[in-house]
Amino acid sequence: MEPKNVTIEWLKQQEYKVQNVYGPPTIDGVILKELKCLVDGRGDVTELWSKPWIESEGFLMPEHCYQSATDYGVTKCWHLHAIHTDQFTVTRGKLQVVLVDIRKDSPTFGHVNSVFMGTQKPRLLKIPFGIMHGWRALSQPEVIVVNFQSHPYDAADEFKFPWNCVLENVWEPKNG
Repeated sequence: MEPKNVTIEWLKQQEYKVQNVYGPPTIDGVILKELKCLVDGRGDVTELWSKPWIESEGFLMPEHCYQSATDYGVTKCWHLHAIHTDQFTVTRGKLQVVLVDIRKDSPTFGHVNSVFMGTQKPRLLKIPFGIMHGWRALSQPEVIVVNFQSHPYDAADEFKFPWNCVLENVWEPKNG
């Protein structure tokens, strides 16, 4: 299914397979890299990006990099891209990212992955084009994300849907 042809009605008709949040992502093409945070008496340093990761780990050379802030409790989703790949990390706060494989020809079609990332667990997440995704800010006052995109931003490559049109129950926190 081409991203431009995805509709809310089509999304509601799909059968989703929500995966365990404690395992690695199961969606084909998604990469989750644990980042190293070096801490000493002066502070800390976290490596966010390195060119050797392209060849050794499957990341893409970024052509556009930006930082965004999401206020606490805000859910930004759903959206997907036909061309560009997102590769991002959290530099302040805690974030829940939910990924949904809606690529009909994918071996993991219908898989839903939740990834938690933040300053306590620094990670770099690669989300290939065609995977619907979004996030929720889980810490106050805001969450800061740095995105190393494969292409410069293009509004024509951003296909958006309301956050609650499908999978409304995947979002944290859950009480219990």
